[in-house]
Amino acid sequence: MNDARAAAHVPVMLRRTAGLLAPALSAPGAVAVDCTLGLGGHSEALLAAHPGLRLVALDRDPAALELAGRRLAPYTGRVTLVHAVYDELPAVLAELDVGRVQAVLFDLGVSSMQLDEAERGFAYAQDAPLDMRMDQSRGIAAAEVLNTYPPGELVRILRAYGEEKQARRIVEAVVRERRKEPFARSARLVEVIREALPQAAKRTGGNPAKRTFQALRIEVNGELAVLERAVPAAVAALAVGGRIAVLSYHSLEDRLVKRVLAAGAANTAPPGLPVVPEHHQPRLRLLTRGAELPTEDEIAENRRAAPARLRAAERIREDV
Repeated sequence: MNDARAAAHVPVMLRRTAGLLAPALSAPGAVAVDCTLGLGGHSEALLAAHPGLRLVALDRDPAALELAGRRLAPYTGRVTLVHAVYDELPAVLAELDVGRVQAVLFDLGVSSMQLDEAERGFAYAQDAPLDMRMDQSRGIAAAEVLNTYPPGELVRILRAYGEEKQARRIVEAVVRERRKEPFARSARLVEVIREALPQAAKRTGGNPAKRTFQALRIEVNGELAVLERAVPAAVAALAVGGRIAVLSYHSLEDRLVKRVLAAGAANTAPPGLPVVPEHHQPRLRLLTRGAELPTEDEIAENRRAAPARLRAAERIREDV
């Protein structure tokens, strides 16, 4: 993806996300963390709207850091780009000698750059090497998962991460085919999935390979395990009055985010106490009622916004 296409990219739910974070970013010396920099659209908007803001931006994809770095060049001196996975947030802040921050943003899932570059292997609609690593310098590719994992483990992954009801049928077909020849490219996997599914399953839910590709991507990148560590760490990094916003793109991510934010917004006192002690008081205030959805206009402008779910919260007290 070139710089012009990156600049034309429309960030998902940008106005609402920026609006939710804005009240925390007007303080002098405010620091925001973009945990998933991607093409830099959200970061650019925050920097433009808040001239005193310092931004720390993380991404596990070196290509994204390079491209977004050029986009954010006008803000040199206010931006620190870090090659890191977002569960490394506490270590990154410690290394930069940054204490509590005023805002943390997560825009989860696959970036437009990764989807649009066929050779990355994320998109089931294009034939490409079965890679799916967000950071191609480390870890195992999707092809290795398909070719080496035991059948039972593949079934577990497709059920847990893809919510695929036909997991066993698909895995039986994959195992049969990998004995003939190891999987290397996405088009062959799509065809094997299509042939393995009953007709009724092909008629609903869009491309029949969608859930399998999602499951493989989550496994390859450890996405849910990383998120499970990252969201509590982000809440812990917020100063009182600081805000967190999270954009999720499938139910597994959204349920995890909901659980962490709801737990922070609940009091932990045993029932029946006449007065709730300070250390049992909520430390978060929810800023969204449930998960907010993109508008029809936003989806018309950017079809990739359609599955987005936005949740946000404000830190209202220190841990006691």
